[in-house]
Amino acid sequence: MAGYGNRDSGGSGGPGARKPNKFRRPRRKVCGFCVEKTTYIDFKNAMKLKRYTSERGKIEPRRKTGTCAKHQRALATAIKRAREIALLPFVAD
Repeated sequence: MAGYGNRDSGGSGGPGARKPNKFRRPRRKVCGFCVEKTTYIDFKNAMKLKRYTSERGKIEPRRKTGTCAKHQRALATAIKRAREIALLPFVAD
């Protein structure tokens, strides 16, 4: 029963040992459009818009991309416009 329940792979496990913190939050992502001080998201720039869609063609959520609410709304509108004029696919092949 020596190896069961031991999460520590090596090390002393003494009083100075670090315990894994399961409540640690990842670092907050920064909106790339705010950093660039973008006023308008161009729907004709398909390469930039493609970064914010999944491989299936869905629009990625804010929590994944790190965009702010204001730019996420503008980004969604730009992606939808790019889909309408066939710069981006509605669904992946």
